[in-house]
Amino acid sequence: MQITPDNIIFYQYQFVVINATLVYTWLTMALLVIGAAWVTKKLVVRPKLPPWQNFLEIVVDGIYQHIAEVNQQEPEPYLAFVGTLFLFILTANLLTVVPGYQAPTGSLSTTTALAIAVFIAVPIYGIRQRGILGYLKSYLQPTPIMLPFQIIGEFSRTLALAVRLFGNIMSGNLLAAILLALVPLFVPVAMNLLGLVFGVIQAYVFAILALVYIASAATVQEKKQSISMEENS
Repeated sequence: MQITPDNIIFYQYQFVVINATLVYTWLTMALLVIGAAWVTKKLVVRPKLPPWQNFLEIVVDGIYQHIAEVNQQEPEPYLAFVGTLFLFILTANLLTVVPGYQAPTGSLSTTTALAIAVFIAVPIYGIRQRGILGYLKSYLQPTPIMLPFQIIGEFSRTLALAVRLFGNIMSGNLLAAILLALVPLFVPVAMNLLGLVFGVIQAYVFAILALVYIASAATVQEKKQSISMEENS
């Protein structure tokens, strides 16, 4: 029983190792890129849209609207990054219904890479919205004594993102393997359905947490300005 796709080695020569995590990560990315290119190759604006274009527009609009509801800001700056995170994790988790496929999100290296992407995106969005001085000042608020705790919080938040997704996917795979070994005739269908629901939830949670972290870095200053204006009035 393989708990993580890192243990499945397809090719190894000296320090070069190609495992299931690497293969299925690139496969998932290829499916998303090729699928998006195919659907958007001939976009139309007529009332009757092709089924796949209609489906893609529903997905993108759903993500757009949800970002607006959670963030209470213009969703456009966050749509590409948060939407990509959600679709990659969602696709990787849903493809587990394909025999032989191993979700790359069951590898700590993949979830760490995703968490690092969020870690890098937070200051980028924060500086873009507030300027570099405004963003750096947030580490000194409400008092400069909080600086080390703010820095620790940034790293611990990244670690929590990576471990949470990895732990949930790995534990789900482990539970499914144990149940399949105990009741092989009745469990497979139910576990596949449960795995699909579980995969959707994990993709949603990761994307929402990423959005909250990014948005908080970009909007703290705006909130403080509005509070100050209310107090002055």
